[in-house]
Amino acid sequence: MDENKLLERISFNPKIFGGKPIVGGRRLAVEHVLGMLSAGDSIETILEGYPWLEPEDIQACLVYARRIIGHERIEPLQMESV
Repeated sequence: MDENKLLERISFNPKIFGGKPIVGGRRLAVEHVLGMLSAGDSIETILEGYPWLEPEDIQACLVYARRIIGHERIEPLQMESV
């Protein structure tokens, strides 16, 4: 599926989680899905816990995260000498 089409599954609502990106207009934050994946939960486990969720929703979370990270720039920290 096209990435832009996947990203249509991610939305923002200032009344839900302070405007954080959410999946499918529901009360499930993208960061929560990413947290479950990073904790080792399988896609199947996540889908079982959220029956309304579709595999494309999880893929959309990953695309969203990649695009956000793709715009970050990490600068080395410089210690000031005392």
